Amino acid sequence: MKRYDLLYRLYDEFDTDRLREYQDFVDLFPPVDSRVALEYWQDASDELAARKGEIREAFDDGEVLGEVAARTDRDGAFTALDLHSEYGRGLNALVLDVDETLRSAGGTDNEIPRDTLHVLTEFHEAGVPIVICTGQTLENVKGFAIQGLGNELVHSGDVSIVYEAGTGVFTPGHGSNTKRLLYDDLDDDVVDTFEAIRGRVLTEAPADLRRGVHLQGNEFNVTLKPNFDIGSPQAEDVIDCGLVYLLDLLGEAVAARTDGSADDHLGNADVGAGPAFARAYYADADPEIAGVLADRDAAPGLDADDVPPAAAALFDRIDVAYYHADAAEIGSRELNKVAGVGAALDVLDVSDPFVLVMGDSKSDLRVMRWAEGEDAGIAAAPQHASVDVLDHVRATDGLVFDRGDSASLLRTAFAMNLLSDL
Repeated sequence: MKRYDLLYRLYDEFDTDRLREYQDFVDLFPPVDSRVALEYWQDASDELAARKGEIREAFDDGEVLGEVAARTDRDGAFTALDLHSEYGRGLNALVLDVDETLRSAGGTDNEIPRDTLHVLTEFHEAGVPIVICTGQTLENVKGFAIQGLGNELVHSGDVSIVYEAGTGVFTPGHGSNTKRLLYDDLDDDVVDTFEAIRGRVLTEAPADLRRGVHLQGNEFNVTLKPNFDIGSPQAEDVIDCGLVYLLDLLGEAVAARTDGSADDHLGNADVGAGPAFARAYYADADPEIAGVLADRDAAPGLDADDVPPAAAALFDRIDVAYYHADAAEIGSRELNKVAGVGAALDVLDVSDPFVLVMGDSKSDLRVMRWAEGEDAGIAAAPQHASVDVLDHVRATDGLVFDRGDSASLLRTAFAMNLLSDL
């Protein structure tokens, strides 16, 4: 109980709210060429040092406690201590989704907030590797990562980017392991199916759909994104249509691939039924997809059990992801964020991981479940995350944060690591 008693005394006896205000001002003060502004910053810095000095003198572990109080409020500090007491260790890596997690189109102008970027820099300076794990293309992620975190940090050797939801891993500063193309290990059945879809996806799309979406510039996955604001009614309409269209393309490609195979003779008539097979298979696998098909009068008219075994076996290896009013995507089940995170941690030489996984979608949920199942970390999510993600997070450690406020959760995680020094 000693550590809990120390926190009670810390937050009862000292004005920690004021302390955090000074810390935030010093950390986030923008670079300006103004003598008056710099004098304000220096005064705040001196006051911050004085207040931390008072805490340092009042406790045997005052150095640590002062840093905790300067970063998180009472609730955050006790949450951090509860986590450390539960797991008995600090975090040795961060695994972070970006869109609607670190940044939110609804509250941060689609930019990662400065306070979030600062906490990430503090983790880096403390020697904690950062894995950015996203469905975006590598070039997109590299751009905003360098812009936000700085070229030196991104190329420090302690930052890895898992892109396209796990099809590749980019870890600058690691020689031949700097870029690992995980899709190179897939066999011809999967690769040829993707090539068949990619070659047709825009050229054969109905005119209304072709005007309303664009193909994300992926190296492997096939992802349709709306030409409208994400979350808008127009984006919802076009992505729902795009999902049905992708399912039909996938069904035709898989049926053509398995037609006449040794173990499953589909016959020419059944090749034309490929779209119905795909609709049936993925509607059975994902209630959200089933709902879209029903709303679009595109229900398959048959059951998943009616799908021929050879086609079902190939569907088993291919993932169809639906993100409401955001994206419709086809990817490989063998290439997901879990596989990408594993490869990134391997390159970063994190041999016994205990990570913080932050995300909002089904692909992030897989990483969260991996962390729980392997006793390899904890999970956190924004309050607007998908229902399944929130159910998982609330059933584990309850680390749910407000939209656009990823910094507060990261500060709690940073305090968790600080408290391990007590």
